[in-house]
Amino acid sequence: MYFVEVILPLSLAKTFTYSVSETEFHYIKIGMRVAVPFGKSKIYTALVIEIHQNKPALYEAKEIHQILDERPIVTPIQIAHWQWIASYYMCAIGDVYRGAMPSALLLESETLISQKTDLFVDTSLLSDDEFLIYEALQQQNSLKVQDIIAILNKKNIFPVIQKLIDKNILILHEEIQESYKPKLVRYIRLHPKYNSNQGLSELLEILKSANKQKEIVMRYFQLSAAEKKPITVKKLVEEANSSSAIVKALIEKEIFEDYFLQEDRVNFKGKINEKELELSEAQQNAFVAIKDSFIQKEVCLLHGVTSSGKTEIYIKLIEEYLASGKQILYLLPEIALTTQLVGRLRAYFGNKVAVFHSKYNNNERIEVWNQVLQNSEKAQVVIGARSSLFLPFDNLGFIIVDEEHEQTFKQVDPAPRYHARDAAIVLAHSHKAKVLLGSATPSLETYFNATSEKFGLVEVSKRYGNVMMPIIELVDLKDKYFRKKMTGHFSDVLIAEITTALSLGEQVILFQNRRGYSPIVECITCGHVPQCQQCDVSLTYHKHKNQLRCHYCGYTMAKPTNCHACSSIDLTTKGFGTEQIEQELLSIFPSSKIGRMDQDTTRGKFGFEKIIDSFKNREIDILVGTQMLAKGLDFDNVSLVGVMNADNMLYHPDFRAFERSFQMLTQVAGRAGRAEKQGKVIIQTYNPNHNTIQQVANNDYVGMYKEQLYDRQIYKYPPYFRIIKLTLKQRDYDKLKEGAMWLYQVMSQNLNMPVLGPEEPLISRIRNEYIRTIIIKIPQNTSIGATKITIQKMLNSFEAVAQYRAIKVMLNVDFY
Repeated sequence: MYFVEVILPLSLAKTFTYSVSETEFHYIKIGMRVAVPFGKSKIYTALVIEIHQNKPALYEAKEIHQILDERPIVTPIQIAHWQWIASYYMCAIGDVYRGAMPSALLLESETLISQKTDLFVDTSLLSDDEFLIYEALQQQNSLKVQDIIAILNKKNIFPVIQKLIDKNILILHEEIQESYKPKLVRYIRLHPKYNSNQGLSELLEILKSANKQKEIVMRYFQLSAAEKKPITVKKLVEEANSSSAIVKALIEKEIFEDYFLQEDRVNFKGKINEKELELSEAQQNAFVAIKDSFIQKEVCLLHGVTSSGKTEIYIKLIEEYLASGKQILYLLPEIALTTQLVGRLRAYFGNKVAVFHSKYNNNERIEVWNQVLQNSEKAQVVIGARSSLFLPFDNLGFIIVDEEHEQTFKQVDPAPRYHARDAAIVLAHSHKAKVLLGSATPSLETYFNATSEKFGLVEVSKRYGNVMMPIIELVDLKDKYFRKKMTGHFSDVLIAEITTALSLGEQVILFQNRRGYSPIVECITCGHVPQCQQCDVSLTYHKHKNQLRCHYCGYTMAKPTNCHACSSIDLTTKGFGTEQIEQELLSIFPSSKIGRMDQDTTRGKFGFEKIIDSFKNREIDILVGTQMLAKGLDFDNVSLVGVMNADNMLYHPDFRAFERSFQMLTQVAGRAGRAEKQGKVIIQTYNPNHNTIQQVANNDYVGMYKEQLYDRQIYKYPPYFRIIKLTLKQRDYDKLKEGAMWLYQVMSQNLNMPVLGPEEPLISRIRNEYIRTIIIKIPQNTSIGATKITIQKMLNSFEAVAQYRAIKVMLNVDFY
């Protein structure tokens, strides 16, 4: 009797045993995928994690359908790491497996398969089975795996599908095809030989009789005097009311030269910078200190102010680890950041850099997966968002977690709800690798670990190139509204500063942490506010689509012309989002180009690149955005950053609200003045004397840290207590209330630690499900493992009660 133990890509906590033949038993290795039947008629791709000869006691083991791989595609360290994630974050191992693998490696009987369009297929090269599938796809546009089994009349079909995918004929349905090419912008400049005064008089002599050409040249001088930035051919032609033919004639006469600006992305064709990277004195000291701390400790925190050149220090460290033949993982909190960083790293390491995140399609992700598995040259350095933690590293030596304080490192939904920073530290431990956490505003727990000697700590307090920290100016909105010095949501101070920056040809970033036009539409007559039908939230008004939409479930309705409650036509909007700021800017600065970067404008694979490229090429003068802007982006021409309203983050019902606000505002402020000139930051607030806002203005991280730490100790929050949050969901309000109470009572009786709840959260209904939360605070000196086992037992007994079985319980460990 021969058996394999497998994980299925379903939310199941246990593994399953399947029987195999003797030859299969000797062929299969741990980490290969096999197709197995599960349930009545479904087929799934399972992962082998053990090979043994112990017959299962409780059920008859089914046979596997087939083996899908010739060699393992998952390493033993990965499997161990996934098991750690499953046990620490209290989720099913199946969830981790499904979250970790690129979806194309998880074919199942429900997967939709369709044919690539506009593609010539030479049918003579296809085998009989392949031809049958191809033919069926001519009749209908997509097939399920089940249908293909019926067509070929055999169960062993995954290899056939795989071959057709490799031949680039089939695509799996999860893919969206989109290819973005940054448009090459054509700029114009005067030929260098006319740069002197003598040259100019020559030039006027040449153009004496050609009036149209002379006009364009004159216009060029006016523009270049006024704008102080590169001039595009398009703009010159528009301004001079002329045609591009005349510009072409001038280029042929060698009076003008044209040139193109553009940043290239994924494929690296440029040459690698041969010159050594020169570190400043402060950077060099930090570099040495980090290496020293790695001798004793596995983890080191690099706490450097914004724009202190942390990336250069990373690059130096990466060079050292590359030289020793190790793989390096560079984790970033946001896909938007990978865009910029890839360019910088490719300039040093050329094709050794691979990128992995969720906006890449299946085939691209599998390529990277295989490159990492084979320890290939092309993926020595992997840059990615949190999911790249799951890649099959063979020889990992170093992990960088950049902007480690970011909350996006924590996966919210679906399970596994892991925190990439903490999981990376564990992964590094099993590879005997080192971890560097970098941030200008570290999270309290990390700084606490660093000051209590658990991690190493290296600080850089100077900006790179001795650029001054930006001047931060607070504007009191109460006072400005009272004195009637506001235009829309802009104070006179902010408008004056923007005008100055634009006149100097510099760029401006404005930050408003809410997308849409305004979050509330209210009837003046009766006070009715349109709510989402399925969630307990008001609908946000989006002006450019003229609709109201729910940011939780996506429900939309057209903007009402009259109140749904009393039919009055007096509707007004309250609050403001990025879209409204954009509209106001258009009326205040009609001649400037304004861009907006939020979740609505960055949909699609290259959403970020489009905006970042055009901002970098200086096609946009003012960029309005949400918190995407606050993270590590580097634009050298930004001299002014404006925060539209700093208060909406401070008064969030969350124990981290002050810490988060400090981090967010400091990071946004750090986007200003990153080149020679000192930048300026204007923060508009109703509460300029608030401690946190003052700490931002004085760049006082340690002050904020001590104050928050003191509060955390009194109110039993991390880093002194670990927190597990249980969320219960159910459509029936009374059943949920009763079930939540039952669970709470069992927990508070059996756990001798604070258990809070069952609480209705701020938004107590989403997608027609009511929500209750219970919070368990585990003191530092208690064994967290034993506590989790107790909690799991209670949940099992909760599930055993028939009337509560329909209540969904979600566990979130370290949910902050």
